[in-house]
Amino acid sequence: MFDEYSMTFPLQLACYAGFTEKEVKDLCEKYGRDFNLIREWYDGYKVSASIPPDPGFERLLATGKPVQADRYSLYNPLSVVKAMRSGVINNYWNETETYEALKQYIDWNYDGLKEDVAILMAGGRVRIDITGYQNDMTTFHSKDDILTMLIHLGYLGYDGAVRMVFIPNREVMQVFRSSTGGREWKITFQAIENSRKLLEATWACDQETVAKLLEAAHDKAGNKTYHSEAGLSYAVQLAYYAAQDLYTTIPELDTGKGYADLALIPKKPNLPAILIELKYEENAETAISQIHRQKYPDRLELYKGNLILVGISYTRTISNQDIAFKHHSCLIERG
Repeated sequence: MFDEYSMTFPLQLACYAGFTEKEVKDLCEKYGRDFNLIREWYDGYKVSASIPPDPGFERLLATGKPVQADRYSLYNPLSVVKAMRSGVINNYWNETETYEALKQYIDWNYDGLKEDVAILMAGGRVRIDITGYQNDMTTFHSKDDILTMLIHLGYLGYDGAVRMVFIPNREVMQVFRSSTGGREWKITFQAIENSRKLLEATWACDQETVAKLLEAAHDKAGNKTYHSEAGLSYAVQLAYYAAQDLYTTIPELDTGKGYADLALIPKKPNLPAILIELKYEENAETAISQIHRQKYPDRLELYKGNLILVGISYTRTISNQDIAFKHHSCLIERG
């Protein structure tokens, strides 16, 4: 019978897992350092203490209010100490862990891990399930296991309230940049950037840009995806990869009178829902007509007035000598 304390469940030891903000402020005052700069470089680890917190438990119960866990924003102690003593704000991480370790784990690329890392490096967050991790540093069954291990090593911060990971600060970001400098990463970063542009173009109802970016994504998805509507659906889902933090993707949404090929349901308020209908050997107008004829928008009545309808098509039987070969077209309406 024993208790295990970790970066995901620090419990009563949460405030001792690193320097607290008050401790860092006191050090900055003592050594005459810029607190805002120290925070930018070495802050970012969010942890929750035990519930209920040990001190003042009886007093909290007496108020009749729900007992909340204490939350701390922690700083990397080694780096803070070195910055205080030397007066130099720098990346001191390479003295605690090797770049090669991080690079090895990422290069395994479980379940599209590289794409998730690219999203994290762009300032995004990724939802994970930490329950499957064996905590033995060697057994990995999924990308969630590797991301969980990176939390324990300090490479990632973890927000337990929403079960999402993020790169905590500027110092760790530099480590990721050093570990992802190869040519293969440029392709991954470009794909994520194109995915973001695709989502923004969809919001703006920019039909030409959406068609162009989808065609480029379809090409990268492989030639086999050009032989069926299912293949086209796969390529489109891949193209909208960057939307996963903002949307829940539902292929083949049951609308009662048929199945919408792809639905993006927003996770955050004010974002528009997106309905996508795919066609090949037909035109985008046919796709939009089917959306209206089958009354697909009725399934998303909650988003009436904040719904984007997208029709996508291409023709694959045109000669490969023709400029229109596998050319994509797009029609967008607001619903």
